[in-house]
Amino acid sequence: MADGIAIVGDAYAGSVREDFVPPRWLRNPHLQSIFPTLPWPRPSARRNCREVMAASRKKLIECGDGVRLLGFHAVPHDRRGSKVPRMAILLHGWHGSADSPDVVSLAQHLFLRGFEVIRLNLRDHGETEHLNRDLFHSCRLAEVVGAVRSLQHKHPRHELTFVGFSLGGNFALRLGAHARSENLDLARIVAVCPVIDPAHALSRLDSGSLLYRHYFIGKWRRSLLRKSATWPRRYDFSAMLQMSSLTRMTDHFVRRYTDYPSLHHYLKSYTIGGETLRGLDVDTWLIAATDDPILPVEDVGRLPSLRQLRITRTRYGGHCGYCEGRAGPSWLELSIGRMLSGQRSVTSAS
Repeated sequence: MADGIAIVGDAYAGSVREDFVPPRWLRNPHLQSIFPTLPWPRPSARRNCREVMAASRKKLIECGDGVRLLGFHAVPHDRRGSKVPRMAILLHGWHGSADSPDVVSLAQHLFLRGFEVIRLNLRDHGETEHLNRDLFHSCRLAEVVGAVRSLQHKHPRHELTFVGFSLGGNFALRLGAHARSENLDLARIVAVCPVIDPAHALSRLDSGSLLYRHYFIGKWRRSLLRKSATWPRRYDFSAMLQMSSLTRMTDHFVRRYTDYPSLHHYLKSYTIGGETLRGLDVDTWLIAATDDPILPVEDVGRLPSLRQLRITRTRYGGHCGYCEGRAGPSWLELSIGRMLSGQRSVTSAS
């Protein structure tokens, strides 16, 4: 298939199809997107990830300028014969966390393949509103750079890779573009369903299904309440908490709590475009689903052709879904595991 990824066989993981094709009952893009969070798959998924969860230890990461981010570090006993220790840093999406199902499931798969795994929380995510006084916003790339630099300094002999989902994928792409100028030594980057144009994503969330809008508004409201409870003399979010539009909430947030003069300037500051990726010199794989109900796949098609950037667009997958409704590693996890191990060949799709 033209839009797939061809991967060399692997005795541990088994064969992987060139394109992601879920069973017929799981081809609805909304079901793909929410399936891991539904009540009946969730307990089973957590049991299937018990090894990495049991091995994970809290790790406060100093990112510079007094900023601290919380991660969870798991070190495998069996590195599967790797001569160089390998560490994968995994980053969730907006209002997700280090415990998001997609992050934990990939962490389990990589952990069993001999990777050390860091599941990183963005500022104010994963109930970490108490760690830093100032608020999270999507342009805070410097502290993610600082987290990677800190991990690189503490693990100088490790091969570092970075995987981001959704907004985390946006951070991953920007991180790759700044890696050389920031003296970061990253072997590979993977961006799964990354936010390319935040304005398009925000518009689709506000005009599309109520399911996603209510989900993100609810998550944001709970985070704001925790932040104001922790820093009561600094924050009063009463006006924001009454709003029922993500666009209105974001516009109010930007004008009152950031240095950006307008919503347009803020969204433009983390839009991924040709100029943004000019400095990309890390082997990077971008995966996007054509049926993503949250992020327009057309945005991926507008990215420039770059030697270091490989793009795969699958027919199915929803938003960071890639669920097959069965136990064991998914197509996405098998493919990422091999990519990070250097056991793959990629067919790019424009």
